[in-house]
Amino acid sequence: MSLSVFSLFKISLGPSSSHTLGPMLACGRFVAELRQKKLLPTIAEIRVDLYGSLALTGMGHGIDKALYLGLEGETPETLDLTQLAERLENFKNNKKLRLGGELLLSFDPRTQLKFHRQTFLPRHPNGMSLHAFNHQGKQCLSTTYYSIGGGAVLEGDQPLAMSSVNEREKLPYPFETGKELLALCAHHNLTIWQLMLANEKTRLDEISVMNKLDGLWAEMSSSIDRGCHAAGVLPGKLNLVRRAPDLFRKLTASDAQEKYRNDPLQVLDWVNMYAMAVNEENAAGARIVTAPTNGAAGVIPATLRYYVDLSGRYRGEGVREFLLTAGAVGFLYVHNASISGAQVGCQGEVGVACSMAAAGLAAALGASVLQVEQAAEIAMEHNLGLTCDPIGGLVQIPCIERNAMGAVKAINAAKLALKGEGKHVVSLDSVIATMKQTGEDMKSKYKETSRGGLAVNVVEC
Repeated sequence: MSLSVFSLFKISLGPSSSHTLGPMLACGRFVAELRQKKLLPTIAEIRVDLYGSLALTGMGHGIDKALYLGLEGETPETLDLTQLAERLENFKNNKKLRLGGELLLSFDPRTQLKFHRQTFLPRHPNGMSLHAFNHQGKQCLSTTYYSIGGGAVLEGDQPLAMSSVNEREKLPYPFETGKELLALCAHHNLTIWQLMLANEKTRLDEISVMNKLDGLWAEMSSSIDRGCHAAGVLPGKLNLVRRAPDLFRKLTASDAQEKYRNDPLQVLDWVNMYAMAVNEENAAGARIVTAPTNGAAGVIPATLRYYVDLSGRYRGEGVREFLLTAGAVGFLYVHNASISGAQVGCQGEVGVACSMAAAGLAAALGASVLQVEQAAEIAMEHNLGLTCDPIGGLVQIPCIERNAMGAVKAINAAKLALKGEGKHVVSLDSVIATMKQTGEDMKSKYKETSRGGLAVNVVEC
């Protein structure tokens, strides 16, 4: 993964960055390779094999939708959501897709989509293979992909590296650990966000970087607002009623101020609502921002909205400083551990989002570099061991509420760090290493397989 904030924050479709966005992008790459090799017009059949976590919880995460859209050449940024329901219904009824938007093919998931639930490919729990055949039944192309979290996709034996050697040589401030990041900031008298901005400017001019950051925040904020007004029932067999609209109605009622006048914790209701609004949108398959994953997409927007609307210390440039700082912290987890729930449990999703949000908020509130690092460390320290056990394979329970809890923890972690001087016993590098070790020790049934935890101890409605 590139050392860029835009590798972590991406426009996505719900409900899962690993099971929806990753497979969708993998299919897009496969089609692009067919086109590049001039094989596309010769293809008569596509087959897909899903392994491990993709096979176990893929359907609950909308993987069939993702495969269809990816094979048709769609991207989350350009997909027309107003036509999506009709398109998916047509595909369900007709079992046909237009490969790369050009070639009409039959695609019946019952025979051309295989779920290998007991087989985990060696490189990552989220493995999939795509196969293309010509009219003579000969296999023309076969490629294996790994959806490694946050929508990032590896192909075959492609190494998971922080960035290419050439890219690192172009960066003024490359880093791989928190210790290196702190040392660079101290040596050059920079904040974390200033260092990240300097690195981003090797790819884009400063105005473009800032515009992209503003666009990400606009999409995050929009997902909050949409989720606060989109009443109804979420898709799937749980028949879960959206809660954010009811919370919004109660918090904005004419008598709300009087009702909450003596409640010093009213702000938590707003933060809970912000986070749940985003993740209910995600569960509904709407457009959101990976932050750094879909399953954890509500933590950072909720914490940012707290900063903008409720902290009393909002500055316009603070949002950009927040996102750049959060991106630096997120990269440390990607490079040194994982952000995949299938690999390390939810500590790698909501836990990482909480750590990123705490660091970003601390930075926006004027924290020192050491205080920012401490905020990130505190947040993860109290998410260690968090399992990924979605009931029914749906990104709903406990995922939606878990984002609310993550946002509240992030705010508290930032506040704790700001009250100190940045001196602490446990380093961010140490807690990241501990998170990785904990994930490796965690049984697979607690890592996005829906074979343990709440997923088996709660009777599905």
